[in-house]
Amino acid sequence: MKSTYNHILRFISEEKKLLAVLIDPDKMKPEVLSGFMQKLNQSIATHVFVGGSTVANNATEILVAELKKYTQLPVVLFPGDVSQITNHADALLFLSLISGDNPDYLIGKHIKAVSKLRDLDLEVIPTGYLLIENGRQTSVEKVTQTQPLSRENVQYIVDTAKAGELLGMKLIYLEAGSGALQPVPTEIISFVKQELSVPLIVGGGIRTKQQLNAAYDSGADLVVIGTAFEDDEAFFEELLK
Repeated sequence: MKSTYNHILRFISEEKKLLAVLIDPDKMKPEVLSGFMQKLNQSIATHVFVGGSTVANNATEILVAELKKYTQLPVVLFPGDVSQITNHADALLFLSLISGDNPDYLIGKHIKAVSKLRDLDLEVIPTGYLLIENGRQTSVEKVTQTQPLSRENVQYIVDTAKAGELLGMKLIYLEAGSGALQPVPTEIISFVKQELSVPLIVGGGIRTKQQLNAAYDSGADLVVIGTAFEDDEAFFEELLK
Protein backbone atom coordinates (compact mmCIF):
# COMPACT_ATOMS: atom_id res chain seq x y z
CA MET A 1 0.00 0.00 0.00
CA LYS A 2 1.37 3.39 -0.98
CA SER A 3 0.91 5.34 2.22
CA THR A 4 3.90 7.62 2.85
CA TYR A 5 2.57 10.58 0.89
CA ASN A 6 -0.90 10.14 2.38
CA HIS A 7 0.73 10.00 5.81
CA ILE A 8 2.30 13.41 5.15
CA LEU A 9 -0.99 14.85 3.96
CA ARG A 10 -2.83 13.49 6.99
CA PHE A 11 -0.37 15.05 9.42
CA ILE A 12 -0.67 18.40 7.67
CA SER A 13 -4.48 18.25 7.72
CA GLU A 14 -4.25 17.67 11.48
CA GLU A 15 -1.92 20.69 11.76
CA LYS A 16 0.96 18.53 12.92
CA LYS A 17 4.54 19.25 11.91
CA LEU A 18 6.84 16.64 10.45
CA LEU A 19 10.55 16.06 11.06
CA ALA A 20 12.83 13.86 8.99
CA VAL A 21 16.26 12.78 10.17
CA LEU A 22 18.58 12.46 7.17
CA ILE A 23 21.15 9.67 7.33
CA ASP A 24 24.04 9.52 4.87
CA PRO A 25 25.00 5.87 4.20
CA ASP A 26 28.67 6.82 3.83
CA LYS A 27 28.75 8.55 7.23
CA MET A 28 26.68 6.22 9.40
CA LYS A 29 28.91 3.61 11.05
CA PRO A 30 27.22 0.21 11.54
CA GLU A 31 28.45 -0.09 15.13
CA VAL A 32 26.61 3.05 16.25
CA LEU A 33 23.40 2.52 14.25
CA SER A 34 21.46 0.77 17.04
CA GLY A 35 22.12 3.50 19.60
CA PHE A 36 21.46 6.26 17.07
CA MET A 37 18.12 4.75 16.11
CA GLN A 38 17.10 4.33 19.72
CA LYS A 39 17.54 8.07 20.23
CA LEU A 40 15.78 8.80 16.97
CA ASN A 41 12.77 6.68 17.94
CA GLN A 42 12.47 8.56 21.24
CA SER A 43 12.48 11.93 19.46
CA ILE A 44 9.71 13.79 17.64
CA ALA A 45 11.03 12.52 14.28
CA THR A 46 8.30 11.26 11.96
CA HIS A 47 10.42 10.06 9.03
CA VAL A 48 13.88 8.74 8.26
CA PHE A 49 15.44 10.02 5.03
CA VAL A 50 18.41 8.15 3.56
CA GLY A 51 20.78 9.46 0.93
CA GLY A 52 23.74 11.60 -0.02
CA SER A 53 25.25 13.41 -2.98
CA THR A 54 27.78 10.62 -3.45
CA VAL A 55 27.36 7.20 -1.85
CA ALA A 56 29.34 3.98 -2.31
CA ASN A 57 27.68 1.18 -4.28
CA ASN A 58 25.32 -0.99 -2.19
CA ALA A 59 25.82 1.21 0.89
CA THR A 60 22.26 2.51 0.75
CA GLU A 61 20.69 -0.93 0.36
CA ILE A 62 22.69 -2.33 3.26
CA LEU A 63 21.89 0.60 5.53
CA VAL A 64 18.16 0.71 4.76
CA ALA A 65 17.82 -3.02 5.38
CA GLU A 66 19.42 -2.53 8.81
CA LEU A 67 17.37 0.59 9.58
CA LYS A 68 14.12 -1.30 9.07
CA LYS A 69 15.11 -3.58 11.95
CA TYR A 70 15.23 -0.66 14.36
CA THR A 71 12.27 1.56 13.50
CA GLN A 72 8.63 1.58 12.44
CA LEU A 73 8.95 5.09 10.98
CA PRO A 74 8.70 5.46 7.20
CA VAL A 75 12.12 5.18 5.56
CA VAL A 76 12.30 7.45 2.53
CA LEU A 77 15.07 7.53 -0.07
CA PHE A 78 16.62 10.93 -0.75
CA PRO A 79 18.96 9.80 -3.53
CA GLY A 80 21.80 11.57 -5.24
CA ASP A 81 21.96 8.89 -7.92
CA VAL A 82 20.12 5.90 -9.38
CA SER A 83 22.51 3.57 -7.53
CA GLN A 84 20.92 4.63 -4.24
CA ILE A 85 17.50 3.15 -5.06
CA THR A 86 16.52 0.10 -3.02
CA ASN A 87 13.29 -1.82 -2.52
CA HIS A 88 13.94 -2.06 1.24
CA ALA A 89 12.69 1.54 1.65
CA ASP A 90 9.07 2.63 1.92
CA ALA A 91 9.21 5.51 -0.55
CA LEU A 92 11.43 7.47 -2.89
CA LEU A 93 11.63 11.22 -3.32
CA PHE A 94 11.89 11.41 -7.13
CA LEU A 95 13.93 14.60 -7.07
CA SER A 96 14.04 16.97 -10.01
CA LEU A 97 16.55 19.79 -9.49
CA ILE A 98 14.34 22.53 -10.88
CA SER A 99 16.61 25.29 -9.56
CA GLY A 100 19.34 24.27 -12.01
CA ASP A 101 19.72 23.80 -15.74
CA ASN A 102 21.57 20.47 -15.83
CA PRO A 103 19.30 18.16 -17.88
CA ASP A 104 20.71 15.11 -16.12
CA TYR A 105 19.19 16.24 -12.84
CA LEU A 106 16.03 17.64 -14.37
CA ILE A 107 15.06 14.44 -16.22
CA GLY A 108 18.11 12.42 -17.32
CA LYS A 109 18.71 10.49 -14.09
CA HIS A 110 14.99 9.82 -13.83
CA ILE A 111 14.90 8.13 -17.23
CA LYS A 112 17.78 5.89 -16.16
CA ALA A 113 15.89 5.00 -12.97
CA VAL A 114 12.74 3.80 -14.73
CA SER A 115 14.07 0.37 -15.68
CA LYS A 116 15.00 -0.21 -12.04
CA LEU A 117 11.79 1.21 -10.57
CA ARG A 118 9.64 -0.84 -12.91
CA ASP A 119 10.53 -4.00 -11.00
CA LEU A 120 10.30 -2.52 -7.49
CA ASP A 121 7.34 -2.08 -5.17
CA LEU A 122 8.42 1.40 -4.10
CA GLU A 123 6.23 4.46 -3.61
CA VAL A 124 7.56 7.18 -5.91
CA ILE A 125 6.84 10.79 -4.90
CA PRO A 126 7.63 13.46 -7.54
CA THR A 127 9.53 16.23 -5.76
CA GLY A 128 10.63 19.64 -7.00
CA TYR A 129 14.07 20.29 -5.52
CA LEU A 130 15.40 23.85 -5.16
CA LEU A 131 18.94 24.58 -3.99
CA ILE A 132 19.15 27.91 -2.16
CA GLU A 133 22.38 29.88 -1.64
CA ASN A 134 23.71 29.39 1.90
CA GLY A 135 27.14 31.05 2.07
CA ARG A 136 29.32 28.13 1.02
CA GLN A 137 29.56 25.66 -1.84
CA THR A 138 27.70 22.42 -1.17
CA SER A 139 28.15 18.86 -2.38
CA VAL A 140 24.97 19.21 -4.41
CA GLU A 141 26.53 22.08 -6.37
CA LYS A 142 29.69 20.10 -7.07
CA VAL A 143 27.94 16.92 -8.12
CA THR A 144 25.20 18.51 -10.22
CA GLN A 145 27.40 21.32 -11.58
CA THR A 146 24.60 23.83 -10.97
CA GLN A 147 24.41 27.10 -9.10
CA PRO A 148 22.04 27.69 -6.16
CA LEU A 149 19.33 30.31 -6.39
CA SER A 150 20.24 33.67 -4.86
CA ARG A 151 18.68 34.36 -1.47
CA GLU A 152 18.12 37.92 -2.64
CA ASN A 153 15.86 36.97 -5.54
CA VAL A 154 12.89 35.83 -3.47
CA GLN A 155 10.31 36.19 -6.22
CA TYR A 156 12.33 34.02 -8.59
CA ILE A 157 12.50 31.30 -5.92
CA VAL A 158 8.75 31.57 -5.34
CA ASP A 159 8.04 31.35 -9.08
CA THR A 160 10.36 28.38 -9.50
CA ALA A 161 8.66 26.52 -6.64
CA LYS A 162 5.21 27.27 -8.06
CA ALA A 163 6.33 26.13 -11.51
CA GLY A 164 7.33 22.82 -9.93
CA GLU A 165 3.85 22.40 -8.48
CA LEU A 166 2.22 23.29 -11.81
CA LEU A 167 4.40 20.66 -13.48
CA GLY A 168 2.85 18.09 -11.16
CA MET A 169 5.35 17.83 -8.32
CA LYS A 170 3.67 16.50 -5.17
CA LEU A 171 6.28 18.00 -2.86
CA ILE A 172 8.48 21.09 -3.03
CA TYR A 173 11.83 20.93 -1.24
CA LEU A 174 13.82 24.07 -0.36
CA GLU A 175 17.40 22.98 0.32
CA ALA A 176 20.27 25.04 1.72
CA GLY A 177 22.57 22.02 1.44
CA SER A 178 24.34 19.69 3.82
CA GLY A 179 26.53 21.60 6.24
CA ALA A 180 25.08 24.92 5.12
CA LEU A 181 26.37 27.99 6.92
CA GLN A 182 22.85 29.45 6.96
CA PRO A 183 19.45 27.77 6.70
CA VAL A 184 16.86 28.83 4.15
CA PRO A 185 15.66 32.29 5.25
CA THR A 186 12.28 32.36 6.95
CA GLU A 187 11.11 35.04 4.52
CA ILE A 188 11.66 32.69 1.59
CA ILE A 189 9.89 29.83 3.35
CA SER A 190 6.92 32.06 4.11
CA PHE A 191 6.51 33.48 0.59
CA VAL A 192 6.93 30.06 -1.06
CA LYS A 193 4.39 28.49 1.29
CA GLN A 194 1.81 31.17 0.46
CA GLU A 195 1.98 30.18 -3.22
CA LEU A 196 1.78 26.39 -2.80
CA SER A 197 -1.04 23.95 -2.34
CA VAL A 198 1.35 20.98 -1.96
CA PRO A 199 3.50 20.20 1.12
CA LEU A 200 6.69 22.17 1.62
CA ILE A 201 9.92 20.54 2.83
CA VAL A 202 12.83 22.63 4.15
CA GLY A 203 16.33 21.37 4.92
CA GLY A 204 19.95 22.36 5.33
CA GLY A 205 21.74 24.38 8.00
CA ILE A 206 19.21 23.80 10.80
CA ARG A 207 21.19 23.07 13.96
CA THR A 208 19.05 24.33 16.85
CA LYS A 209 15.52 23.89 18.11
CA GLN A 210 15.03 27.63 17.64
CA GLN A 211 15.89 27.35 13.93
CA LEU A 212 13.63 24.31 13.65
CA ASN A 213 10.69 26.18 15.16
CA ALA A 214 11.40 29.21 12.98
CA ALA A 215 11.13 27.04 9.87
CA TYR A 216 7.84 25.59 11.10
CA ASP A 217 6.45 29.00 12.02
CA SER A 218 7.34 30.29 8.56
CA GLY A 219 5.37 27.54 6.83
CA ALA A 220 7.55 24.44 6.50
CA ASP A 221 5.41 21.30 6.70
CA LEU A 222 8.37 18.96 6.99
CA VAL A 223 11.87 19.89 8.14
CA VAL A 224 14.94 17.76 7.38
CA ILE A 225 17.91 17.70 9.75
CA GLY A 226 21.08 15.73 9.13
CA THR A 227 24.40 17.37 9.94
CA ALA A 228 23.24 18.58 13.36
CA PHE A 229 22.71 14.98 14.49
CA GLU A 230 25.94 13.80 12.84
CA ASP A 231 27.89 16.43 14.76
CA ASP A 232 26.07 16.10 18.09
CA GLU A 233 23.64 13.28 18.90
CA ALA A 234 22.78 15.15 22.11
CA PHE A 235 20.57 17.30 19.87
CA PHE A 236 18.08 14.44 20.08
CA GLU A 237 17.59 15.29 23.76
CA GLU A 238 16.16 18.67 22.76
CA LEU A 239 13.62 16.94 20.52
CA LEU A 240 12.18 14.25 22.81
CA LYS A 241 8.52 13.31 22.40
